Amino acid sequence: MNQRIFSVLVALAGLTAAALLSCGRTDDSGIHVVKITSPVGDEAEEPTAPPPLVIDKDAPLLLDEPTESEKHAPAATTRALTDNAACFVCHANYREEPLASRHAAANVACVDCHGPSYAHRNDENNTTPPDVMYPADEIDQACRKCHASHDVPAAKVIACWQSARREADPDKTNTETIVCTDCHGNHRLRLRSVRWDKKTGKLLRSSKGR
Repeated sequence: MNQRIFSVLVALAGLTAAALLSCGRTDDSGIHVVKITSPVGDEAEEPTAPPPLVIDKDAPLLLDEPTESEKHAPAATTRALTDNAACFVCHANYREEPLASRHAAANVACVDCHGPSYAHRNDENNTTPPDVMYPADEIDQACRKCHASHDVPAAKVIACWQSARREADPDKTNTETIVCTDCHGNHRLRLRSVRWDKKTGKLLRSSKGR
């Protein structure tokens, strides 16, 4: 049996050699020259090494152009702008949003309020909540951690709300229902495909992964 297998292999080797030789030609000296072409007919020789890497140091980097506020930001904001860049991959709408940009100018990054949120950042399905979220009844308390006082009387708060934001929510007419972010930045997503309970982090609604 082993002798038969050996004979078959020898025969196959002979056929392969014959096929290769049939692809060649005989030159003027009578020597048979073998030329093997690729299956797609490309007669270029295979490179023996990858081409050298050419780096154009004058070519611009393919990065997002800084916004006007970022161009004029003091050096102290570098840490906030760097940290926020990871958030802006998905939340680009907050890059120019006044609340986020003013905090960044004071070197306060998204992670300072919402935590590092690594699981949230790395979840491509977008169903993992940030580390910290703020229900409406916790917004003012969170703001007071840095902003201990408010120098505008309640009556003026109501007047500002009625003149500037009343159409958004006409039922808000007293300081018990108005929160800091009603006047200081529209720090909300108008269109959401995912919604969590901001107290528990429980997923309430998602159009992802269906």
